[in-house]
Amino acid sequence: MQSGTAGRLTTHVLDTTLGKPAENLRIDLFRIDGESAEKIGSTRTNNDGRCDAPLLSGDAMTCGIYELRFHAGAYLGQKDSEIAFLNIIPIRFGVADASAHYHVPLLLSPYSYSTYRGS
Repeated sequence: MQSGTAGRLTTHVLDTTLGKPAENLRIDLFRIDGESAEKIGSTRTNNDGRCDAPLLSGDAMTCGIYELRFHAGAYLGQKDSEIAFLNIIPIRFGVADASAHYHVPLLLSPYSYSTYRGS
C-alpha cells in the first residue's frame, strides 16, 4: 500500500453449509504478547456476514500478533448441554505492515472451516 494510507483489519464469515453469510456471529479480537492475550474488542457480524466497522483502523492498527476468536458453536445452534465439534475458532495471525489492509475471512460449516488472507 502507499505510505500514509491508514491500515485496517476486516473479516467476514460465510456459512458454507447454508451457502450464505453467517449473520449475528460473535467475534472477539485479542492482541497477543508472548503467552498473554489482551482482549481489544468484540463485535457481531451483520446480515451480510461482515462487521459494520473495521476491527482495527487508524492509530489502533499496529504491528504485532493478533487473534480472532469466532464463536461458531453459538452461531451453529450449540446448546449448553451439547458438545459441538466446533465451538470457538481461533485464528492467530501477524500484522507486519500497519498501513496495509488485512482481511481475514472465515468459511464455516459444523465440521470444518478454512481461512485465508483476503483483499
